[in-house]
Order: sequence, then C-alpha cells, then structure tokens
Amino acid sequence: MFSNKINYIYNSFDFLVVVSYRHIVFGVLCLFTFGLQAQIRPKQLRKDVLQSQSPVKPATKSTKSKTKTVRSKTQPAPKPLAPTVNPLNKKGATLVYLENSETLSFDQVLNPEVQVLKGSVRFRHDNALLYCDSAYFYEKANSLDAFGHVRIVQGDTLFVYGDLLFYDGNIKLARLRKNVRMENRKTTLTTDSLNYDRMGNLAYYYTGGKIVDELNTLTSVWGQYSPSSDEALFKNKVHLKNENFIMDADTLKYNTKSHIANIVGPTHILYKEETNIYSNLGWYNTSTEQSMLLNRSTVIHKDGKTMVGDTIFYDKKLKYGEGFTNVVLTDSVQKATLYGDYVYYNDTTKNGLATDSALFVDWSDKDTMYVHADSLFTSRDSIYDVVRGFYHVRFYRNDVQGLCDSLAYSARDSIMNMYGEPVLWSDENQLSGEFIKATTKNKKVERVEIQQAAMAVQQVDSLYFNQLSGKEIIAHIDSGQLRKVDVNGNAETIYFPQDDKDSTLVGINKTQSSFVVMYMKDKKVERIVMTSASSGIMYPLTQLTGGDLYLKNYFWLNNQRPLKKDDVFLVFPDKPREKIGTSSLMNSSSSSSESSNENENTKTKSGTISKGSTPRSESINSKAPPISR
Repeated sequence: MFSNKINYIYNSFDFLVVVSYRHIVFGVLCLFTFGLQAQIRPKQLRKDVLQSQSPVKPATKSTKSKTKTVRSKTQPAPKPLAPTVNPLNKKGATLVYLENSETLSFDQVLNPEVQVLKGSVRFRHDNALLYCDSAYFYEKANSLDAFGHVRIVQGDTLFVYGDLLFYDGNIKLARLRKNVRMENRKTTLTTDSLNYDRMGNLAYYYTGGKIVDELNTLTSVWGQYSPSSDEALFKNKVHLKNENFIMDADTLKYNTKSHIANIVGPTHILYKEETNIYSNLGWYNTSTEQSMLLNRSTVIHKDGKTMVGDTIFYDKKLKYGEGFTNVVLTDSVQKATLYGDYVYYNDTTKNGLATDSALFVDWSDKDTMYVHADSLFTSRDSIYDVVRGFYHVRFYRNDVQGLCDSLAYSARDSIMNMYGEPVLWSDENQLSGEFIKATTKNKKVERVEIQQAAMAVQQVDSLYFNQLSGKEIIAHIDSGQLRKVDVNGNAETIYFPQDDKDSTLVGINKTQSSFVVMYMKDKKVERIVMTSASSGIMYPLTQLTGGDLYLKNYFWLNNQRPLKKDDVFLVFPDKPREKIGTSSLMNSSSSSSESSNENENTKTKSGTISKGSTPRSESINSKAPPISR
C-alpha cells in the first residue's frame, strides 16, 4: 500500500511537469506573435500619422467638373492618429505635434497609448521645435520623453541642449537632464539639471550651474535665468569671475546684457590683491567697473586707506571713490581718519576731500589731534600726508587748541600754518596774529611764530592779563608750557608783577621797546629783557582802569576755545573781534597825567617809580621780575 502511494505521487509530479511545460511554450508563442506583429506593421501607419497631423487644405471648387470621392464599403476609413483635444487642456494649452520620425511603434504590452519614436525625431509646440534621437510620445497627455541629442530651438536666438528631456505641453515645462546647455545670443548656461518654463520664459537649476557671457563667468548652487529679460538670480556659493576681479556672494542678481550685478546680500569683491569691497546692497557694473554701494559698505585699498559710508560710489578704472552720509576714510599707515557727510578720495593722486561735518583725526600719538573745518583736504607729499582746512577751522589736542580761517599741516616737516585771524591756545596762553606758524617735535608744539599784529596774552586772574605785542612774536613751548617769548619790532608789554610770597599783584608794568624777550617759569613771568632804547612805567594797580589795562590789539576769546574734542563743532557768529585796548603806551600815560602832575614821584607798595622811567630791579622791594637792558 505504501508503494502505491509513492507511485501515485510520482505520476502526479510528472503530470504537473508536463502541464507547466505546455503553459510555458504557449506563453512564449504568444509573445513571439505580438512581437512579430509589431515588427511587420506597415510603414503606411507612420505615414498616416504624420499626414493626419498636417493641416488639411480646404477643397477648391472647380468650374470644369465636379467629382465625388466614393469610399469602398469594404475598406473603412483609417482612424486618424493625430493628437485630439486633450481632456486636460482646460486653460487653452496648445498641442504638441509630431513632425518627423523614422520609425513609429506602439508597446501593446506596457502601454498601447505610448508612441515609440526612433530616428530624427522632431516635435513642434507653438514657436519651438524639439529634436531628439528617440522619444516616447504621450499624445493624450500632451507630453513626451526625449532621449539622445535633445535640442530645443525657440526662434533664432535660443537653443537648449541635453541628453534627456521630459516635456509637459500643458504647462510648457521642459525638464532637461545631463549635459544641459542653454545658449541665448552671447550667453551660455551649463548645468546637469535644468527646468525651463517656456510659459514664463524662465530657466532654473538647483544642483549647481554656470552662466558665461562676454565678460564674466558666474557659478552657484542654485540659479535662475530669463532669456527674454537677460536677468539672472544666483543663490548659495555665488562666484563671479572677471579678468580684473572676482566676486563672492550668497545671493546675487545679474543682467547678461548690461553686465550689471545687483548686490542683494553679503558680497565681497577683490581686485587682484589691490582693493577689497564689502557690501550688502548696491550694484556693480562689471563692464565699466563702476559701483554704487549702500548700507554701510566698505572699500579697502592696499595702501592702507579704508572708506566706509552709508552710500559709496566707486570707480575702479579711474580709481576714485565718493562717500555720502556718515563717511569714514581711515589711513592705517599714517594713523589718521577723515570724517564727513561727503568724502572724496583718489587712489592715484592720494588726494582726499571731506565736507559737511568734516573732521580730521590724527591718532598717531597718544594725544589725538581733532581738526574741523567747512572743507578738509588731504594729499600725499612723498610718503607724508598734508592736511588743509578751509573756513571756520577749529582744532583740539590736550596741549594745544586753535581756530582760524584756513590751515595747512605737513607731516613731512611737522609744520602747521594758520591763516585768517588765527588764535592758538597753549596752557593759559593765547597767541594771535595775522599768520601763525607752529612747529612740532615728537608730535608736540615747541615753537610758534606769529607775524603781523602779533600778540600773546596770559590770564593772571579774572580781571588782569599779561600782554605782549609786536610785528613778530616767537614763542617757545616746552611740555605744553610757555617758556620764552621773543617780540621783534614795535614791542609793547603789559604785565602784572606778583609778590613771590603771597602772589599778590604789586602793580602794572607797561614797557615799549624795539625788541623784548620774556622768560616764563611755572606759568609766571620770571624776567624781561629789553633793548637799550626802551621805556617803561610801573603804575599802581588801582591807577589804570578800562582800556588802559590792555594793549591796542588785545582781545580774549577764551569762550571760543575748544576744551574737548566735540567743541571743534561749535559754531560762533562771524563778527569783528572787539579790541578794547588803548592805541599806545603814550595814551595810557596821557590818561594818567593828571594824577602824575599832582605827585611827580608816585608811591607804590613796590617802591618809588619816577615818571617816565623804567623800574630797576634794585628799586623793587617785592622782588618783581627785573627788566634788563
């Protein structure tokens, strides 16, 4: 019984093998039949398809004869294969037409509605022609897939190439892959993956691409290009390369026709290691190399000059820049900075200009110098800078302050020239004249020359002032303090001797000479040396009042003196300086003649001073500064 079961199993297995073998053979024969049918399909089918898509000319009436076309009842009309109205075409999308193909077939197994095209395939969609080696044409979907030597021709200026194309005719979207190239006149876009929206005439890539025109090469991870407007937008690792410079940005707009790059994000421009530009907003013309930089942009030159401003216009070819509003021009080599709401700088001539709240700051020394004027000019003399200020000049430094109508300072010889009613303050001394020349050493003023209407004034207290005047005054300054004063020509002095013990004023000394030398110590008059042909009078402190206490050209402008750096911007009305002094020493003598006639020898605390004589040191018991002849 067991053996019978085994025989039964073997017989059943043989039966299954035979049945399976028969089914396999039958399936192979069916596949062969379908394949043979597809291969032997008549070429007339292709011809009918192409003819059915061609426009049909309307029949013309003939006057000679009228013929009727009679179709055989046994031979029905061929079914037209031309594209029919697409059910998806709800927004008026135009149809894609097949114009040429060497072979046309259908895949009855996979998708019988797909037309398989091979050899010189050409489609037409509106004004565009699509070429390829082979394609799948989805007629009802109004779309196609193209393979091999894909080419899109739109008009006579736009050409797009690639290895693969997926085209949707309803939305006019062409998706090209592998070795993609778009040519639009003199602009070429290359990438590995490109989507081209024909409806919006916009192409974009997102896996890296490059655009090349006549002047520049631009690369980025993401890009967008419009062939009609020549506008391109780049994002993520944007790099623009020109023969003269390179530009790096995170986002950049560029026009391939005007060659203007619009800066819309952090951007860096480098000129052959010479000039660096940093900007977040603005535009740059890569053809003319002119730029308008906004939003606190920065231009850095290799010579150490740096310009920062709310708005900067920069011309690289002409090598000059203009800054507008809150502009800062810094020289890191000379350690100086120029401020203004308008600043101009020429990189070739090394000339600079600042106006509108102009300020020059010299920070080369621990005592910083601040100079303000209506207009400030800077220039380069060899390797040294020259600064010129015009109109309403005011400057401040810890050891010296001043004001004038115009100023010139040369770093080469450390000389500062002041013009137009200049006034210079050092410690408690005020120096004035028609022209002042200040010489510095180790960034400190050590010599001041005053010409024409020269005058030096030192405040003793709130009422009295030591004064010297003459044609020329030479003041020697040491460590910010006045040490010696030389008065040359028509020298006149008024000074108030003080008691060495309690510093009380002992009188008023007026002298007149051709030359006077005054020595100072601890901010006080130590002694006065005069020529032999001199005259002087010592008056009691209470004898002279009003204008008799002052020399002819005396004025005191301490209220206009800059006491801190911000004071250089203070504005004072332009008016003639009020000079309250008497015309000469003799006028002072005349004004006191009445009291002198009453007592020829006037008694003072210091001793006896003869009328019209010069006091001698031995006659002054209070040890007032002696006058040497």
